[in-house]
Amino acid sequence: MGQFWPYHDRLFDEQSAFERPQLIKYAEDLGLDGDRFTACLDGDEARRRVEADIAEGRAIGIRGTPSFLINGILVVGAIPVEKFREAIDEALGRILKEPIGNTGTGEVPGVR
Repeated sequence: MGQFWPYHDRLFDEQSAFERPQLIKYAEDLGLDGDRFTACLDGDEARRRVEADIAEGRAIGIRGTPSFLINGILVVGAIPVEKFREAIDEALGRILKEPIGNTGTGEVPGVR
């Protein structure tokens, strides 16, 4: 447990070696249970979850990375932090202009 980021970093460092044996070795090098990791790697559950996430992203217009949603607005690309601040400020401005009140749905107006 707790090896997500170390495994992530290893994958990032070893981008030329993504074959099944290397993936399993990386996990074992980090002290993960090799049999359990292999079962997960070979199983359908993780694949179905990833495919569902991909389908959800495509349904809302995400076609690649990096992509971000800021209050329902799609922001695509590696943009400077100042552009993120502008997008967030714009989203906050829209929220603050909306009427405050109970929508009856339990949701805060303007927040998705």
